[in-house]
This record gives sequence, structure tokens and C-alpha cells, in this order.
Amino acid sequence: MSALIRDDIVAAARRWLGTPYRHQASLRGVGCDCLGLVRGVWRECVGPEPEPMRPYSPDWAEAGGGESLIELGERHFVEAPHGAWRAGDILVFRFFTGLPAKHVAIATDARSMIHAHDGACVAEVAVGLWRRRIARCFSFPGLVDA
Repeated sequence: MSALIRDDIVAAARRWLGTPYRHQASLRGVGCDCLGLVRGVWRECVGPEPEPMRPYSPDWAEAGGGESLIELGERHFVEAPHGAWRAGDILVFRFFTGLPAKHVAIATDARSMIHAHDGACVAEVAVGLWRRRIARCFSFPGLVDA
């Protein structure tokens, strides 16, 4: 397999644009949630998912009490500089101080990201006001700059 470059991640994520939001789903063109989008891009660019996903509820982050998304990132991705992410990096968001992070997106550049959220299709949007909610940033494993 050839080296994984940032453009590969962004191109794969853009193929998901317009996919309807479906909680726990991860099937391009059919449905996905924010984590399902990242899982689908992982499958396309890296290979099989590194661990099975257990069922989770829409309020799973609060109900579980832990930092599930950040822990997943630490297990399977590489820490990226907070505030200096690049195209293809994973952005993890915390909506409120003191609550677990519960949303992820894929950066397409320093100002834009692709994400899925309830009530909308996968879309590329400006990071804008989301910036202040970023809790952590990660890169895909094996990612090289080209």
C-alpha cells in the first residue's frame, strides 16, 4: 500500500458529503454519524477498523462519564498540535466545559472541516465558532506530508 497523505484523507471525507445523518451508522451515501464518518474514512484509507464499535446512545458521552472519543483517539491515532491542525486531521469537540467530548470532524484545511450532525447531511463547513470547542486533535496513523 502506498503512503497515506493528507489529500487522501480529505478526498475520502469529501466522498461522504451529502450522506444523511444516521445514529451509529457508517455507510457512505446511506447514513452515518460523526464517528461513523471517521470510521468510514479509516476503512477506506487505513484498512479494517482496529476494534469493533459497541452500541452507543445519543447521550453516550454523558452517560458513560468518561472521555470515550479522546480515549479512542489516543489508542488509534497520533496526537496532533492543538490549534495547528492540518488537512486530514481529526478534530474532537467538547460542547461544554466539564462535560466529555462528544463530536468529531475531519479538517479539510486550517479553516474548514467535514462533519455529520443530527438533522443534517454530512457537510463541509467553516471551523469558525467550532474552534473554541476543540478539545483535542489527532492525525491518522502513518500519515505523511506530501
